[in-house]
Amino acid sequence: MSNMESNAADGMNYAPKGKPNPVVKPGEFGFSAVRLDHGHIYGMCNGLVEAGATLRYVYDPDPEKIANFVKAFPGVKVAASEQEVFDDPETKLIAGAAVTSERCALGIRAMEAGKDYFTDKAPLTTYEQLEAAKACVKKTGRKYMCYYGERLHVESAVFAGQLIEEGAIGKVISVAGFGPHRLNAKARPEWFFEHEKYGGILCDIGSHQIEQYLFYAGETDAEVTAARVANYANPEYPELEDYGDCMITGKNGTSFYFRVDWFTPDGLRTWGDGRTMIIGTKGTIELRKYINVGEEPATSDLVFLVNEQGEKRFDVHGQVGYPFFGQLILDCINRTENAMTQEHCFKAAELGVLAQMKANGLSG
Repeated sequence: MSNMESNAADGMNYAPKGKPNPVVKPGEFGFSAVRLDHGHIYGMCNGLVEAGATLRYVYDPDPEKIANFVKAFPGVKVAASEQEVFDDPETKLIAGAAVTSERCALGIRAMEAGKDYFTDKAPLTTYEQLEAAKACVKKTGRKYMCYYGERLHVESAVFAGQLIEEGAIGKVISVAGFGPHRLNAKARPEWFFEHEKYGGILCDIGSHQIEQYLFYAGETDAEVTAARVANYANPEYPELEDYGDCMITGKNGTSFYFRVDWFTPDGLRTWGDGRTMIIGTKGTIELRKYINVGEEPATSDLVFLVNEQGEKRFDVHGQVGYPFFGQLILDCINRTENAMTQEHCFKAAELGVLAQMKANGLSG
């Protein structure tokens, strides 16, 4: 399984590692981890540490989660309470992967304690939470950022953004995203199967897809035109949605379709054959993010570009890095918005919630 990350078969604990590319000196920017309910916290912390941030404290009520985290980050101090972390003047940013429905409340507590906030996706699950988060950002001036990892922590996705910015395919007019995941149900916590807690499939893993569309198409607003969800094959988990798809139309006239599901076959060498297809006025880009099916040895981070100059395949694994994390650290220090605007972060979250609210149920 060369060229593939550890835990590649398990999406919940998939934590990419890149080359260290520090933007600050040791000790110059401290952050702490609060709530370890989802394994994405490891990727979030890896990205920040590689960008030069200093991991100071960790807090979670579960001693087993703490023990595993300390093994991965042996220099971290274990806090006795959430408040102990909030009271640390050197902690500038709180990174959290709480139960999805509890992420907004944690963010509000963090921002009211004077910290910027960096949450796992989805960043919230209801429209009421969105309004509360927006109000708290306005009141405190703090950041409420989100780990939309399927773009921010995937080199092929980063590279696609660079190609679009350079004009390689002209103006983007349409995007299609495919986000299959392996269910691995026995390893999942109970909350993962409770609709109110995970927010529904379009809000949860769909948020990755929506964020990518807004970014690649340069859209700041959009409308959900159709959405569908289903539980096709998991009757023992009646609140799980194992399939969802959605159509969105951008304010500037671009179109977007995405499909997300929990049907990755056990025979696939990675946790999901994630792909993105981007059509521009002068060319197309296809991303095969985590695997190129049937290829030996297994490869990831493939970008296929077709434009007036011809066809090109880019193998970018280990070549591009993850600039978001360094940009986020500098944004927190300088109060800028280079990593991601607050408006963009909230718009992706809003469309995920609206897609979920609009979704019609399918029956298999």
